[in-house]
Amino acid sequence: MSGVWCEAAWLPGRGVADSVRAEVNESGIVTSVRAGVPAAPADLHVAGVSFPAASNAHSHAFHRVLRGRTHDMGVGSFWTWREQMYKAAGALTPDLYEELATAVFAEMVVTGWTSVAEFHYVHHQPDGTPYGSSSGGEHAMELALARAAVNARIRLTLLDTCYLAGGIGQPLAAEQTRFGDTCVESWLERLGSLRAAVAREFSPDQVTVAAALHSVRGVPEEALPVVARELPADMPLHIHLSEQPAENEACVLATGLTPTGLLQRHGLITNRLSAVHATHLTENDIAVLGAGHTTIVMCPTTEADLADGIGPAAALKDAGARIALGTDQQAVVDPWLEMRALEHGERLGSGQRGWFPPEALHKAASDAGAAAQGRRAPGLAPGRYCDLMAVDPASMRTVGSRRDQLALTATAQDVATVVIGGRLAARKGIHATLGDPARLLSAALTKLDTASEGV
Repeated sequence: MSGVWCEAAWLPGRGVADSVRAEVNESGIVTSVRAGVPAAPADLHVAGVSFPAASNAHSHAFHRVLRGRTHDMGVGSFWTWREQMYKAAGALTPDLYEELATAVFAEMVVTGWTSVAEFHYVHHQPDGTPYGSSSGGEHAMELALARAAVNARIRLTLLDTCYLAGGIGQPLAAEQTRFGDTCVESWLERLGSLRAAVAREFSPDQVTVAAALHSVRGVPEEALPVVARELPADMPLHIHLSEQPAENEACVLATGLTPTGLLQRHGLITNRLSAVHATHLTENDIAVLGAGHTTIVMCPTTEADLADGIGPAAALKDAGARIALGTDQQAVVDPWLEMRALEHGERLGSGQRGWFPPEALHKAASDAGAAAQGRRAPGLAPGRYCDLMAVDPASMRTVGSRRDQLALTATAQDVATVVIGGRLAARKGIHATLGDPARLLSAALTKLDTASEGV
């Protein structure tokens, strides 16, 4: 048993309290919490105001390659951005991906994210050939991501993604070949094998495997009932949903239904489903997703960067859905900006303020993201992981802010300390074991740039 003492901390349902001490067991789980008490001699001291750490509900680690490199296209779109994404994916090898993902996950940790749902579809070699014994084993890319997470000390939910088509009624394009499996049954078989391999090598507190369908564009309708029938009932399931109007139009043309309606037809709208983006929805879609108590993963900084649009977050919340947050393409890795952008999107769309009060923003950033991963929540309450992000309340950005309103003023630059499982993980932007993530990112990006020249 160890102890963590916080100068001040946000407690679920109670707001910010002073002099908060938590006892933490050997698994990193809080066993007791008391406010207004002194620190014990061996406690980890955390200055500033501690909040539950953020749980990243949607990430593509390799998209970090594209940050700051896709803005010279004139009038561009999601679809033109995607071509550069394919080139980056084509350059990845297991060794390069482990190095890059270690750096990206380290960046997440120092900014306050302590768990991540990695939406992973770069499964095979560039020509679609599965990795074998001579190239790192069947799950070479997946295990590279798992090792990267362990290196960075972030909790990883690896979302092994089914990707079978290049569009509705279209085969995979050449640049998508390494993403695909021959059929949904092959994907399910590989998924089961991956789960077993990860369970043999990693603690479930560190790495778990769940499932994703890329989209209704990437998974043919005939595969959906197979997924509903064969996927283990307790396994989280994620999907990109209605990110673009073109996706909706193609789905309606082919099936007579919106993407949400198509998933409902096959019994996939349940409380284990996390729908990512959900930007372009009908009123009926919103009602269906809410009635199913799904999680909606908003990625506001990515949706702004790609000009996707502003999703109906407040309407979905009011209908019964749970709102979580993710970094998606890593255009920004900052849970504080994602929280703020969620509220700002509603303000810009409605002309009103106060749709997501600070407590709701923190729940979206922490509890909802953890639930989407099938994990226990972070924070200072018995039964939670002792995963915390503490901010400086007296920086030039935060000075003068009420402590319970720091979600509307702080940024990742204000994160002074990150704690994972009751242990120090980062201080002032420096990872406790890996050092400066910028150095790691620079080295990895240089290698990827060289590899991309040959793609």
